[in-house]
Amino acid sequence: MKFNKIQRLIFVYNADTGLRNQLIDGAHKILSPSTYECKLCAITFGAFTENTTWKNFRKASATEMEFLHKNEFGKQYASKFKHNFTFPIVLAETDNGLEVIIQSEELNTLVDANSLINLLSKRI
Repeated sequence: MKFNKIQRLIFVYNADTGLRNQLIDGAHKILSPSTYECKLCAITFGAFTENTTWKNFRKASATEMEFLHKNEFGKQYASKFKHNFTFPIVLAETDNGLEVIIQSEELNTLVDANSLINLLSKRI
């Protein structure tokens, strides 16, 4: 799979912003990780801090990355065309607009930060 020139990667979590949501999500990851609805969040963050392997990759990457919650994405990328995505998702902003790099179904099969890093490395 080859993509047009990527200006930035956009990671959209299947969670909304806010302290209340953060606390609930953190507790959910600890108490019932198998039923947590955002695999992207579970891979890139522990209950309350960023995964070290992921953080090192992100900081070393030459590709610009933006991280949004689904309500932030809806506000920032709202358009008359209404993007119809399921979350979590990884998108690329290119000259052609937004292109899907990793769909939610595929993200949900990943097991850890290394598997996400490997998949991204193959696609970008």
